[in-house]
Amino acid sequence: MLFMVIERFKDRDPIPVYRRVRDVGVKFPDGLKYLGSWIEPNFDRCFQLMECDDIRLLQQWILSNARDTGMTFEIVPVVTSAETREVVAPYLDEA
Repeated sequence: MLFMVIERFKDRDPIPVYRRVRDVGVKFPDGLKYLGSWIEPNFDRCFQLMECDDIRLLQQWILSNARDTGMTFEIVPVVTSAETREVVAPYLDEA
């Protein structure tokens, strides 16, 4: 399953997070795959696309790697556009 993890930097300050990444690195539990991330220019939010079969891996990652950074997290299950197109296709020609 795919998950969009929306992280909020405390006080729009990315320094504690990037300092931790520089000093300690980012560790993911086996089975949790990081696919990419995007940061808002105002440092409000970071959007990370993750993949795993067990959402508890995301919880474990948050607890083990981000508790001391002041970040908050929102986990949103998502599906790809291609997968959604397959679901929607049979209904496109309905009146």
